[in-house]
Amino acid sequence: MDMLDSKDPLVVLADTIKWSKFEDEFAQYYSKEGRPAKPIRLMVGLLLLKQLENLSDENVVIAWKRNPYFQYFCGFSDFQTALPCHSTDLVYFRNRIGKKGFEFIFKHSIEIHSNENLNESQVIADTTIQESNLTYPTDGKLAIKIINHLHKIVKVENIKLRRSYIKEIKQHRINLRFFRHPKKIIKAKASMKRLRTIAKTILRDIDRKFGDNLELHNKYATKFYLYIRVLLQEKNTKNKIYSLHEIDAYAVNKGKDHKGYEYGTKASVVTTKNSGIIVGVSAHRENEHDSKTLKLALENTISNLGSKTINEVICDRGYRGSKQIIINNETVIDISIPSNLQKKDTTKQINIKKEKFRRRAAIEPIIGHLKSDHRMQRNYLKGFLGDQINLLLAATAFNLKKWMNIYFYAFFTGNLSLLKEAYQQLQHQKELIMFLLQLKITMKFSNLDY
Repeated sequence: MDMLDSKDPLVVLADTIKWSKFEDEFAQYYSKEGRPAKPIRLMVGLLLLKQLENLSDENVVIAWKRNPYFQYFCGFSDFQTALPCHSTDLVYFRNRIGKKGFEFIFKHSIEIHSNENLNESQVIADTTIQESNLTYPTDGKLAIKIINHLHKIVKVENIKLRRSYIKEIKQHRINLRFFRHPKKIIKAKASMKRLRTIAKTILRDIDRKFGDNLELHNKYATKFYLYIRVLLQEKNTKNKIYSLHEIDAYAVNKGKDHKGYEYGTKASVVTTKNSGIIVGVSAHRENEHDSKTLKLALENTISNLGSKTINEVICDRGYRGSKQIIINNETVIDISIPSNLQKKDTTKQINIKKEKFRRRAAIEPIIGHLKSDHRMQRNYLKGFLGDQINLLLAATAFNLKKWMNIYFYAFFTGNLSLLKEAYQQLQHQKELIMFLLQLKITMKFSNLDY
């Protein structure tokens, strides 16, 4: 690895992160017996690279083999020609450390930034939808999936049904195509109704064939309850299920012209007002009003920032409802929402309000980067735990990328203010940064003398 560029942002970031913290924290999840596990730095590094480069589990493992900078980031001093691990090992590692472990990683991504950027009394909060990996939900699709699942159970348990309905289902599937067309909607509705009836019939037949076998009844009780719940839900039913594998997803109408509904979970993001560092995130199991999501997001923020005080959170009009919020029964935070100017406001107060709410819009592109660059556009991790982990990893990747950009632009543009900020963050690179500062100042004076 001696031929790598020591000034590359990824190399500098690898030298800056305190990997020993992760090893000490996650050692409790490992046993000293059995086959030796993969290094903790390797697994954490692969997950961070995955979010930084917007790669899947399979692709990040292959990219690691081909990229020496990725290997250096994960702690290897010699180039490796073999794959670091199987892609499924990342799944096991995510389940091993859980939400608590990823909160620890996210907190460290905040701590590597300078205290000057974190010591802000004002923060900005907003919510977005983290869409789940599911197809557009319709009653016909769900009924067909339930029938397919029941056929698999029949095959596994070696049960003989009275009738499989395979040929009839094929025709109903054809009838559901283009079901919104005026000439096809009547036939499509009839097919949807018939598919539900077929699913219920097969379900009852399987239940009868189980007979007095309590072991089989208990084995499939949860699945059968889910199937019945999906088949019985109507148009106005509350807490609908939109996917058999993502039962926590719910429909949210955000008022977008190009997308009527988004199917997933609501996520809150909190950033510092001026520096734009993500200091708090939270995923929400239920589709709550924005004002009710704020408490959980600010609790996560205060736990990450520690003793640093936050006096005010700036939000949009979707958070209307209360003017203050109390966190942990001791911290009182004011909620600022755009409103009409009052006659008693002085010119100074008006200018402060305008600047504050103009700055609030800075969180929108941050959410855009989380979605387009760091895998929050569509969450491929399963369940509500997957929603929480993906949100924490996306926020971690954004903070690390922001840190890398500060270093990159400071080094290549020669900007004195950025160089000073990079110097505060890169203690291990003190000699290099001081040399650059002296060189820049020397060049300025030489130009003046000339």
